Amino acid sequence: MQHSTPDRLFSLGTGYRCAKVLLCAVELDVFTALDGQPRVAADLARMLGIHSRSARDFFDALVALGLLQRDADGRYANTMEASLYLDRNKPSYLGGMFNQFNAREYQMWSKLGDALRTGEPQIGSTSAEHFATIYDDPERFRTFVRAMTAGSLSAAKAIAETFPWSNYRTLMDIGTAQGCFPVQVARLHPHIAGGGFDLPELSTAFADYVCENELSGRLRFHPGNFFQDDLPAADVLVFGRVLHNWDLATKKMLLRKAYQAIPKGGAVVVYDMLIDDERRTAADALLSSLNMLLWTNAGFGYGGSECADWMSEAGFSDTRVEPLVAGQSMVTGQK
Repeated sequence: MQHSTPDRLFSLGTGYRCAKVLLCAVELDVFTALDGQPRVAADLARMLGIHSRSARDFFDALVALGLLQRDADGRYANTMEASLYLDRNKPSYLGGMFNQFNAREYQMWSKLGDALRTGEPQIGSTSAEHFATIYDDPERFRTFVRAMTAGSLSAAKAIAETFPWSNYRTLMDIGTAQGCFPVQVARLHPHIAGGGFDLPELSTAFADYVCENELSGRLRFHPGNFFQDDLPAADVLVFGRVLHNWDLATKKMLLRKAYQAIPKGGAVVVYDMLIDDERRTAADALLSSLNMLLWTNAGFGYGGSECADWMSEAGFSDTRVEPLVAGQSMVTGQK
């Protein structure tokens, strides 16, 4: 008989400790401080404002978690993974997303039990009121848009490389925030033009990000509200990490609007953390759906086959589900 141990249960039950060490390291900018410059614990702690009592355990915990390296002289340095994704001076930086986790989601997940019992979000307001408060607070707004870019970056790069963009001329990213997706596609495909659609409050953030990437000549912001307005026309319309925010009726409504905005021969692309059809293995996607319980009034995660069915109902054909990166997948449909 195979001997059973509780090791995995303890690992799951204390997972919050690992998460908080990583989130605090990003908040304190540990990985940026170590960019190309190994440092001993005392120097690194002094630079980051970390007390001497906690510094060694904190840095060595990051070593044990595979995020830092320590040499024979006691100097700490980034691992390749940390250097690539957690140094804010790198274009591949994902820290904006982790700062969002630390600032809001970590506390919200402590209220998961309340959400499970009531079915109510735990943000202390409606989704609309929550976003209004974000847009009125410059610091929270910057954290929010950077988190949206960080959360979309890996999938955007993958779709830019794998989708047959040579068959199309224009794209429109719906719920674009800073414009991460159209920037990644336009950088790789010089013939592509278009832009992003989002609430008017995002216009400056989009314009600044596009300008930083020297793409203002090809990408333009389209202000609007997709509950009230038609979607801008383009050969390809994209919903990246958008549909999970809304109830089923809204998901279907957005796909119908996309069908109306796309010319014959055009395509729709949806990418998200998709739940496997058997609902047995995609733990990250199922946890993402629970995150929507905490954040939204009626949002929920979904599977690729479900999304393909909604696309077919809206009029799209030749639907396909393809895996991407970081637990995300895309569903495409043709008109």
